[in-house]
Amino acid sequence: MEEETETPVIKGSFLIASPHLRDPNFRQTVVLMCEHGPGGSLGLVVNRRTEHHIMEVLPQTTGLHERAGLVYSGGPVQKDNLLILHKVGTAVPESQPIFDGVCLGGDLSALEEVSEEGEASDLVRVYMGYAGWAPGQLQFELSGGSWIVLPADLKLVFARDPHHMWASVMRSLGGNFTFYATMPPDPQAN
Repeated sequence: MEEETETPVIKGSFLIASPHLRDPNFRQTVVLMCEHGPGGSLGLVVNRRTEHHIMEVLPQTTGLHERAGLVYSGGPVQKDNLLILHKVGTAVPESQPIFDGVCLGGDLSALEEVSEEGEASDLVRVYMGYAGWAPGQLQFELSGGSWIVLPADLKLVFARDPHHMWASVMRSLGGNFTFYATMPPDPQAN
């Protein structure tokens, strides 16, 4: 019998909500971990798009309007704060690398300029709020089976239609998880 190796939680990994996780803040979510350490953890829910366009929440940043489109709900913490996740061809000062050229934040005016002059392959997402865990809290949730840890996937982070992302991940896990892929999508995931 092959021994399962547990994927560690690191910056740039996904937390996939297990099918039995009922917390409405995280039911059927895919969270990109942006920070994880002894001081706690921070992530962004990447599969909950809102109906708000970036022009509504950042009207002054015209350089991001075309690239970013609709804003995402990054999590239940500090929903009035905006975080920007991006993969652009030019380095953005003060941005924090997450994985495979995907970065968080940075100098907003520099990001706006890069976005205006950027290439078609540049990717930008704006999130309202984030998911946060106090020291030890995430480890407790992991030990209780609330999350499945996987390496992050660039295509999923910037998926055009994130609505079915959780079900796609469940299908990809195979076995008993395939059944859960048929669960009705969480209404909050829209």
